[in-house]
Amino acid sequence: MTRMRQRILQLMSIALVAFVMLGAQSDQRARYTRLGHELMCECGCGQILLECNHVGCTVSSKMTAELQTMLKQGLSDDQVKKAFVEEYGVVVLAAPTTQGFDRVAWITPFVVFALGIAAVVYVVRTWKRRPAVVSAIAAAAPAEMDEMKRRAREETEV
Repeated sequence: MTRMRQRILQLMSIALVAFVMLGAQSDQRARYTRLGHELMCECGCGQILLECNHVGCTVSSKMTAELQTMLKQGLSDDQVKKAFVEEYGVVVLAAPTTQGFDRVAWITPFVVFALGIAAVVYVVRTWKRRPAVVSAIAAAAPAEMDEMKRRAREETEV
C-alpha cells in the first residue's frame, strides 16, 4: 500500500510541476510578445504586428525579425519603440503615447462623450419645459365638437 501511495504522490507532483510550468515562458519571449502587440504592421492592413494575417506578408516578417534582433542586442523597450518610430513613423505605435499632443487622442473621446450627454440632457429638458400644444379639436366647445363629428360622418359616407 505504501508503494501505491508513493506512486500516486509522485504522479501528483509531476502533474503539479507540469501545470505550474505550463504558462512559464522566458523573459525574452514575454518582451517579444508584449512589444509585438504594441506595434502595428506597416503593410497597410491596420493590424497589430504579431497578428498580421496576410499570407506571405513580407513587411510583418521583416519587422518581427527587426524586433527579435533588437531584443537580442539587449535594447530596452523604449529604445526598441524609438527605433521603430524613427524607421516607420509614429503610426507604427498601436496606441498613442501619453505625452505632448498625443494626450489629445486619449482625452478627446471622453470630452466628446460628455458633451454629447450634456446636449441630450439639454434637449430633453427643453422639450419637457415647452407647453403642451393643445389641438384645435380638444379646445373646441362640446357643441362645436358634435358639429365636427356630424360633418365628418357626412363626408365619409359613401
